[in-house]
Amino acid sequence: MRSTKHFTKRLRAELNAVLRSQPHLLPKNTNILLAVSGGQDSLCLASLLHMQQAKYNWNLTIAHCDHQWRSDSKANAAHVESIAKEWEITFCLRTAETLLTSEDNARKWRYAMLVEMAQVQNCAYVVTGHTRSDRVETLLHNLMRGSGADGLASLTWMRSLTPAIQLVRPLLNVSRPETAAFCRENQISIWEDSTNQNLDYRRNRLRLETIPYLQEYFNPQLEIAIAQTSELLHDDVIYLEAQASIFFEDNVSVIWDERLPRLHRQLLQEQPLALQRRIVRQFLSRYLIHQVNFEDIERLLDLLTAQNRSQSAPFKGNISASVEHPWIVLHIS
Repeated sequence: MRSTKHFTKRLRAELNAVLRSQPHLLPKNTNILLAVSGGQDSLCLASLLHMQQAKYNWNLTIAHCDHQWRSDSKANAAHVESIAKEWEITFCLRTAETLLTSEDNARKWRYAMLVEMAQVQNCAYVVTGHTRSDRVETLLHNLMRGSGADGLASLTWMRSLTPAIQLVRPLLNVSRPETAAFCRENQISIWEDSTNQNLDYRRNRLRLETIPYLQEYFNPQLEIAIAQTSELLHDDVIYLEAQASIFFEDNVSVIWDERLPRLHRQLLQEQPLALQRRIVRQFLSRYLIHQVNFEDIERLLDLLTAQNRSQSAPFKGNISASVEHPWIVLHIS
């Protein structure tokens, strides 16, 4: 007969396994800010860390961001605060003072607030309840937008929010149905976000329609398969980025002149195409005012085989590139 705490034991064991294999994620004796929306994933994570708090000697703070998008958002925040009080964990709240007009703006505001709260509470780690299910949604969403390997592997175990604050996602091996089962077992009251059922949001349509369809007709183990792909791509990205960075360690290959930055064309030509693209992206990201895209990279790479004095079409921000043998030179007005 299955234990009444089957999922609780399973997820605690999964968390401990992750922390043993990656001890840098959430070291002992550290201050941790838990981003809690009130949904099943973040409450599952908060409860798991609370259960393990004594073992790792963590100092926990629960943080909630109220976007004021829903009529019940204030009650939602109060619900999260009541759980924090029940668990005797410090609670922090930030409420949007201006209208957040898009999901992207809301995300930027939310992470800015999490950084601010982490700084106030002296937390080096901000922890979110992203799961394997989120990882699959992110990969599929970015794939349909035409992302490269970086975008397909973008939901990782850890990334930097600031030089002093790390964002950590300890539940990337856990599925959304498992976090729901955990909350049921532990009688944790979940705040249901009505917007999660709104199919006007593409992520919701992926979650509610596309992924179930793919699981039913193509692969019942779709989540595990895609999550593994994301992990493999992430390892590839780390290696390629490191190899591209080596290019810049040679002072002959690049000149970091703020007026006329330049790349050595012949040395760039000698690199494999995969590295050429990463080298160019790293180079352009220092100067372009927008996020470097595929078209920007290809525009500069076209100059590898162009005649001397050839010039590229302009980049945004009134920036262009030209061939001044043996260099490709950026002209910044």
